[in-house]
Amino acid sequence: MANHKSSIKRIRQEEKRRLHNRYYGKTMRNAVRKLRSTTEKAAAVAMFPSVAKVIDKLAKTNVIHKNKASNLKSKLALHINKLA
Repeated sequence: MANHKSSIKRIRQEEKRRLHNRYYGKTMRNAVRKLRSTTEKAAAVAMFPSVAKVIDKLAKTNVIHKNKASNLKSKLALHINKLA
């Protein structure tokens, strides 16, 4: 166990941040899965802005990398365009 007060606090902060990032990362992945499993174009188009917003927020707060966010949004847009 850590001996310094600052390192004890740092451990607490890191654990809290890890759980926060894990929750929002999982939420984002579930939203992406839900959008990818959608077969109706109208529903997918309606869902895309909210999913893109979540992805952008996570990229802004460095939960995911900005390039990963771009790749995800690009792949989702391609998926939506392929729907008939």
